[in-house]
Amino acid sequence: MLPWIQLDSTIIPGEGGELRLKQRGSEFSIMLGSNELMNSRLSGSEEALATLSYERIKDHKRPKVLIGGLGMGFTLRAALAVLPADAEVVVAELVPAVVAWARGPMAEVFKGCLGDPRVLIHQGDVGETIRSARASFDAILLDVDNGPEGLTRKSNDRLYDFNGLRASRNALHPGGILAVWSSSPDPSFTRRLRDAGFSPDAVNIRANGKRGGARHVIWLAVKQLA
Repeated sequence: MLPWIQLDSTIIPGEGGELRLKQRGSEFSIMLGSNELMNSRLSGSEEALATLSYERIKDHKRPKVLIGGLGMGFTLRAALAVLPADAEVVVAELVPAVVAWARGPMAEVFKGCLGDPRVLIHQGDVGETIRSARASFDAILLDVDNGPEGLTRKSNDRLYDFNGLRASRNALHPGGILAVWSSSPDPSFTRRLRDAGFSPDAVNIRANGKRGGARHVIWLAVKQLA
C-alpha cells in the first residue's frame, strides 16, 4: 500500500482551520483535521448535483449557472458535459489554494475544464455573490461545506438559513433551481426550503454513483412564483 504524502496546506480565510492536500499514487484527498472533505475516487454525488439540476432547466435559453465550491471539479466537469455551448458557468471558490491545486498538482483530475470558455472562476465567498445578484442565474449549485450544517466554516450556515435561502431565491430566474449537496439527510432543511419559497425534492445519491459508496443527499429546489 502506497503511503499518503501531504503536498500542501492552507488556512481557510476568515475563520482559520487548515485544509491539507494529500496524494497517494494517482489518488488525491483534501482533509480538514481528521475529516476527509473530498476524495478523487468518489465523484458520483457531486456529478449528480450538476446533471440532476440541468434536467430541471434544460429548456432555459443560454443558461447561467453558479457553482459554490470548486472542490475537485467533479460538479463543474459534469455541468460542462451537459450544458450547451452558449451557457455560462461561474464558480465561486473562497480558498485561493484550492484553485491553485486545481491548476497544479490536480490538473489531471480537472482535465482542462478550467480553461473552458464557458467558465469564470471567482475567488470569493459564494454567499456574497448570491446576495449581490437579482434574477441572474438559472441554477445555483451549492457543494459548500458538508451540507446545511457548517463543518469548515460556521459562517457557511448563513447560506442555508431562511435569509440565505431567500437570497438564493432572489438570485434565480423564474423557474430556476437551487441544488444543495449534503453528506446526510436533514428534514428540517426541506421544510426551510419550502418556507423560503421553493418546491424542494430530496434525492438520495451514492457517493460513487452506481458503484455504491456512502449515501448522500441532493436537494433540488425549484423557485416558486411569489
